[in-house]
Amino acid sequence: MFDTILIANRGEIACRVMKTAQALGVRCVAVYSEADAGAAHVAMADEAHCIGGPAPADSYLKGDAILAVARVTGAQAIHPGYGFLSENPDFVDAVEAAGLTFIGPSARAIRAMGLKDAAKALMEEAGVPVVPGYHGDNQDPAFLAGQAEEIGYPVLIKAVAGGGGKGMRLVEAPGEFDRALASARAEARTAFGNEAVLIEKFVSKPRHIELQVFGDGTRAVHLFERDCSLQRRHQKVIEEAPAPGMTEEMRAAMGAAAVRAAEAIGYKGAGTVEFIVDGSDGLRPDGFWFMEMNTRLQVEHPVTEMITGVDLVEWQLRVAAGESLPARQEDLSINGHAFEARLYAEDVPAGFLPATGRLTHLAFPEGARADTGVRSGDEITPWYDPMIAKLICHGPTREIALKRLAQGLARTQVAGSVTNLAFLGALCAHEGFARGDVDTGLIGREIDALAAPLEGNPLALAQAALVEAGLWEADDWATGFSLWQPLTRTLVLEEAGEERVLYLRVRGSGDVLIESGDLVVEALRGPGGWTLDGEPAARFAVAGDVVTIFADHGRAYRVIRALDRAAAGGSDASVIEAPMPGLVQAVEVSAGARVSAGDRLAVLEAMKMEHSLTAPRDGVVAEVLVEAGAQVEAGAALIRLEEEEAA
Repeated sequence: MFDTILIANRGEIACRVMKTAQALGVRCVAVYSEADAGAAHVAMADEAHCIGGPAPADSYLKGDAILAVARVTGAQAIHPGYGFLSENPDFVDAVEAAGLTFIGPSARAIRAMGLKDAAKALMEEAGVPVVPGYHGDNQDPAFLAGQAEEIGYPVLIKAVAGGGGKGMRLVEAPGEFDRALASARAEARTAFGNEAVLIEKFVSKPRHIELQVFGDGTRAVHLFERDCSLQRRHQKVIEEAPAPGMTEEMRAAMGAAAVRAAEAIGYKGAGTVEFIVDGSDGLRPDGFWFMEMNTRLQVEHPVTEMITGVDLVEWQLRVAAGESLPARQEDLSINGHAFEARLYAEDVPAGFLPATGRLTHLAFPEGARADTGVRSGDEITPWYDPMIAKLICHGPTREIALKRLAQGLARTQVAGSVTNLAFLGALCAHEGFARGDVDTGLIGREIDALAAPLEGNPLALAQAALVEAGLWEADDWATGFSLWQPLTRTLVLEEAGEERVLYLRVRGSGDVLIESGDLVVEALRGPGGWTLDGEPAARFAVAGDVVTIFADHGRAYRVIRALDRAAAGGSDASVIEAPMPGLVQAVEVSAGARVSAGDRLAVLEAMKMEHSLTAPRDGVVAEVLVEAGAQVEAGAALIRLEEEEAA
């Protein structure tokens, strides 16, 4: 086993690798960008070195800087995590040329699977079924449109060097093809430096089922399947293992195909073979096709660990250190069921818009595994993926595991940023998902219900008012009230853009009546703490002028003061602003252009995603304030519409 390894990554995966490595007595070296100087993975490491600026290109993608740190610290091996340099064969070559061990597959294996078109051809030779489509070199738009017609709509346009849903577009009709192709190419060019695409048939009720494989360079085993069908924008949201409805016949067929794929390229280490599955008539051994192979550890690997009892990072370290496979296929078995939910800082009602901000409070429940790379007080920056954590729950059956996941999400506490917690909770409660009726289109079909704004919660609102008034911990029941004045205090709280005026009437020590319109809540403080209309108060956190009540997956109430309202009155609804820091990828209008509400005006690339900025109303473009290629800050004015004429 190695004495010292370097983790060439950040955040949750860097912490995950260190946890296992340090438990094995291996010393861990971290690298970090200037934006991550105070990050959790830096604090956890035995030694840490700064390698550059906040942008990945200036730090985590600088292979030479990473190798320089490895030499200085005496690291014998480099673990790439996932993302960044994990599937870069040139980096693997550089690591080995430096006399170090790359904890992962060979450069040859990565190259074999790195381009989807070449990988599919290789898989066909190995006897692995592939999806009908065009995977050739001809990238002429008219030719590709003709191939799409021949394959038959709907089709998927996919970047050949893609991953994570980037450079991927679903096209349902010929008239949509040209624009989708241009958009996919632009995103692929920015993300991967390669705009080439392939065209595939889109399966009508597709399920995304992948097989975890592990090889030692000669032979391979599979550690069963994961179902990753719950996706939005082609990115996974909740994953589970094993797949619901899986039969032993189907599992054997998919497992054999995955092992053939791994052994065909002499695979070493942890990898995932992803299949698209036709779920329209149950799971059938003739109804799955190879999509791609991810030559690294996957984000969702914990669900496999939970059902098999295998620590995949330990296996990675042992095989990279020269050991043979730790187990044979017949040694592996499935125990129970596991789910993983990805907790993100994102605004779901705004179209899953990634969010930034400081996490003023973060806590996870006992009994659930939480893989995270952030802590209370850490900042979600615009430079990296906005994932906060992965919550993983296991149970003896799927039903019990899902109930534990729902309970774990309900007890997770996050303040300081909007999150997708309520959305994840709604997914857990979805009837179709609960019975295992899943496919990749489920979220898209049900998005209105899943992302519906929460109804008001009178008890949470009243509790927030009680906390803001300073009465929660007050021994003096008159705290916050003036002498010779009626014992009534007025507060204005805002939740999700809606303001509520509340009146707090103190009737005695530990006895407060909170009123707002038809809402009347009685708050009483007894030996066991406060109750609201007889219900125990929820946990909460306060940061500045925001009170977060941990009910309904978290409800944030902002105190509105006169100065806040005056400042808000000066905003200009005619100006389209950047919702977050990012790169202006395209500007699609010019001064004088007439636009309609919803028309796309510009495209902003931020937090590894492409965001369309649209016209808020009908009007005429008065001024374009930015050029394509510009890096802008949050709130920067990009486009201004002419003022609306007074009626």
